[in-house]
Amino acid sequence: MSGDWETVVGLEVHCELSTATKLFCSCRNAFGDEPNTNVCPVCLGLPGSLPVLNAGAVELAMRVGDALHCEIRPSIFHRKNYFYPDMPKDYQISQYDAPINVAGWLELADGARVGIERAHLEEDTGKTTHVGRGGRIHDATESLVDYNRAGVPLLEIVSAPDIRSAEQARVYVGELRGILMATGASDARMEEGSLRVDANVSVRPAGSADLGTRAEIKNMNSLRSLGRAIEHEAERQVALLEGGETVVQETRHWNEAEGRTSSLRSKEEAYDYRYFPEPDLLPVAPDDAWVSRVRATATTLPAERRAQLATAAAADGSGDGEVPAGLVATLVELDLDGLVLGAIDAGADPRLAVNRAANEAAAHPDAARKLDAGAFAAVLAMETSGRLSATQAKTVLGVMLEEGGDPADIARARGFEGLSEEALAEVVDSVLAANPEEWQRYRDGDPKVSQYLVGQVMRETRGKANGKAVMALLAARKG
Repeated sequence: MSGDWETVVGLEVHCELSTATKLFCSCRNAFGDEPNTNVCPVCLGLPGSLPVLNAGAVELAMRVGDALHCEIRPSIFHRKNYFYPDMPKDYQISQYDAPINVAGWLELADGARVGIERAHLEEDTGKTTHVGRGGRIHDATESLVDYNRAGVPLLEIVSAPDIRSAEQARVYVGELRGILMATGASDARMEEGSLRVDANVSVRPAGSADLGTRAEIKNMNSLRSLGRAIEHEAERQVALLEGGETVVQETRHWNEAEGRTSSLRSKEEAYDYRYFPEPDLLPVAPDDAWVSRVRATATTLPAERRAQLATAAAADGSGDGEVPAGLVATLVELDLDGLVLGAIDAGADPRLAVNRAANEAAAHPDAARKLDAGAFAAVLAMETSGRLSATQAKTVLGVMLEEGGDPADIARARGFEGLSEEALAEVVDSVLAANPEEWQRYRDGDPKVSQYLVGQVMRETRGKANGKAVMALLAARKG
């Protein structure tokens, strides 16, 4: 897309809340159960059934609102009327003009701030599966409906149109996902549908303050899909406008296989849903004491964790500068920052702890999260002190991740006993005597030959020598 146009994106993120039961009944809230086994008269909308609000869902919604710097307000549930088989009572109970969370913001790692217009509670719909070619209703020979999901508590988080690129949209969703998981509000698994994203995309001439006509994109089940869909839709709209046509406000379907969007339906307006207050539910008005209790349970959020790790890692005094922000973000995303901070507290070299966690440990994140920080610090200390070479330390750490165990025992069992200074010096001298030409080249200032000499020492010691110690001896003998 040329620089003459600016992409404008607002995101609607739907997350299923991690409650034990549904929003208005006592049916299990669980993914993967046999279809239509977690249902009752309330979530099936049978006549005479009445909803009872799940207080746990309200509290989780308040936790998220607080983490997103929202104002927590008294709220009202409405009936959102529409007719589709995934909602058997023909309306969805949702918060409309009085949501529980309003006017917040989320700050991205680069400092950009995205406004949060609202984060409201509603019930999820059932899941419809169209059987036939392509999985779309137009090609279906029959459709199956699973109502296990109907009534599961959802929090819909609506951003302001502050996002300006596909990459920023991906970063926003990733950051929001981290907050949802940190607060315990949701497992936020896009692959299981507990986190779903709709994107409102428009374009406008660069520098303009007016918003263009937007299209809402649905059916994106990964961050990669989200980015591709936004890029495609922005390019499609620019092509229309540059060709003298207009953009139609509508809902569009993202086809991952074909890499394009297609028209799904004309965009509904609020009046199409004939909202009216839900007569069987009281307004939700959390008092100050409840809000204070929720705020007292606030946990450390990803942005704070990144700041803590960056500060701790930069305190090593090595003069290597700050740890790259991307590296810090990856460790927090993998939930390995606690391991690194624990090792630093136990005396490990900060930069070495970050490097080993970001490389060897990150290759086995599940095992790394179970690794004892003290044991991690111990193997790092063995490397720092020269008892183990870098290669040996990586091997010991690998065994710890795969099998567990004490690093000293593992090193001993593998014969990684460090050489004494005297023994290493004898080996170095014998190697120099056996390689006079290479030694002379080294003394004449050829840096490339040093690796050859180190390699000869490693061979003679069967890998037990510490490379740094060998280099130090070579330098000392060169004078």
